[in-house]
Amino acid sequence: MKVVIIGGVAGGATAAARIRRLDETAEVVVFERSGFVSYANCGLPYYVGGVITDPEELTLQTPESFWRRFRVKMRVRHEVTAIHPERKAVTVRNLDSGEVFEEVYDKLLLSPGAKPTMPELPGAKLDKLFTLRTVEDTLRIRTFVEREGPKSAVLAGGGYIGLELAENLRELGLAVTIVQRPKQLLNPLDAEMAAFVHAKLRKHGVRLMLGHSVEGFEQDGSAVKVLLKGEEPLKADMVVLAIGVTPDTQLAKEAGLELGVKGSIAVNDRMETSAPDIYAVGDAVAARHFITGEKALISLAGPANKQGRIAADNICGGDSVYRGSQGSSVIKVFDMTVATTGINEQTAKKAGIDCDKVYLSPAAHAAYYPGGRVMTMKVLYEKGTFRLLGAQIVGYEGVDKRIDVLATAMHAGLTGPQLKDLDLAYAPPYSSAKDPVNMAGFMMENLANGTVKQFHWEDVANLPRDGSVTLLDTRTVREYAAGHIDGFLNIPVDELRERLPELEAGRPVYVICQSGLRSYIACRILAQNGFVCYNFSGGYRLYETIDKDRCAAEQAFPCGMEKR
Repeated sequence: MKVVIIGGVAGGATAAARIRRLDETAEVVVFERSGFVSYANCGLPYYVGGVITDPEELTLQTPESFWRRFRVKMRVRHEVTAIHPERKAVTVRNLDSGEVFEEVYDKLLLSPGAKPTMPELPGAKLDKLFTLRTVEDTLRIRTFVEREGPKSAVLAGGGYIGLELAENLRELGLAVTIVQRPKQLLNPLDAEMAAFVHAKLRKHGVRLMLGHSVEGFEQDGSAVKVLLKGEEPLKADMVVLAIGVTPDTQLAKEAGLELGVKGSIAVNDRMETSAPDIYAVGDAVAARHFITGEKALISLAGPANKQGRIAADNICGGDSVYRGSQGSSVIKVFDMTVATTGINEQTAKKAGIDCDKVYLSPAAHAAYYPGGRVMTMKVLYEKGTFRLLGAQIVGYEGVDKRIDVLATAMHAGLTGPQLKDLDLAYAPPYSSAKDPVNMAGFMMENLANGTVKQFHWEDVANLPRDGSVTLLDTRTVREYAAGHIDGFLNIPVDELRERLPELEAGRPVYVICQSGLRSYIACRILAQNGFVCYNFSGGYRLYETIDKDRCAAEQAFPCGMEKR
């Protein structure tokens, strides 16, 4: 059996190695148009910033090491220009010599990945405009930074690569501005969780211009002028386009393969395309989303590697299926960690799922052990069934652990209240006896059995201020004086029992505290004294972060940053 693989990065390299482990006699040929194989896209920004110092550390394997270990022919700088399903052959061009030839196959695997989205804007071909997708892109940016010593950079786009590159350029001392049309960074997050990320970036001197459209670029002496719709242009020494990626499916389209979501290659759960003996994996395909069941583009290394393994199994006569992706991801933003799994609230509503959420702000480990820092968790569930839909966590240490536990629980089909039963490791330096994941389960159990009712940050503006309800802040007098929501009366929770006569009987009470815990305790006191009570989910800490982010976004040059 002869297997030809187009693309030798994540899915393609994984498939090649797996095929060899399953079939020692198969001939495996991989064509990769770049000069590198099996490299880590996610590590590229850290080489630009000097965190990774040796470029060889970016590649997990080389063509030579692949041949020595697996006897796989890795043909770098070879571009497949056409697929001929009817005669089971591909046309290949050697990018160094110009030679064009055909290669036949018994099985073909497509792993072309995705390419940076390149808008058709004036000036998009200027020399000081960069994209970051391949090792060559990384080397080009690193060389430019070392040779030219730029002082400023504009990044168009605020996804994972954009934020990682913003951090690394900022750590090198560049003035960094992120511009994008959406009003929040990191699309997998909901807006209120993204507010914490915005605050962190601003604190580290990254200027955010969200809700702004780039209309083109112009050379301005040694600098680049970034033209904005309805705004004064920005000037920078370099510009990076990081507005997203597009499935690289031109070959598949020209070969007549069926396409799917946003022009991606349509595959079944065995990673088979519409053409016999042709498989496809990675960023170029739309896979089933584990939560919604719908086809979705999930451009992450984990799914690509799993799909490569599954395709290899089936190429070798097995019967493996891909059960879908939850989109679990994690990113470092300076000293902060941001992680997600499943779908966010916006996606749930678009999918017609009736959902609700809980927020909590636990410490990463036992509060009495030194060094504990607060994380903010949002866990989304389906009303009625309490099926887990997604989770978002912003914090510091321990974030990755909790998101992985929640991702596992979702995959296993646990409901929200069942999180309370998980037996998780505990020692004071690592967690609390009631782990944050357990706490999320306790909160959802209380909602499920009616022990507590809740309201959310988006409800605050519509709460009546006409005296028909009581708005109660149960923080300390000092906390309340430092900042509070207009209309909320302050009675500290530890004084509440003695001051119940100050609250008018028969009026619903909406209660807030700093994180949601003291207000929950207050609600239990009030409920057992005849009041109907609603607990503010997330607390004043969440509300204040959202409010500050909104105020900063309304200023043209927030956080005291001067216009350049």
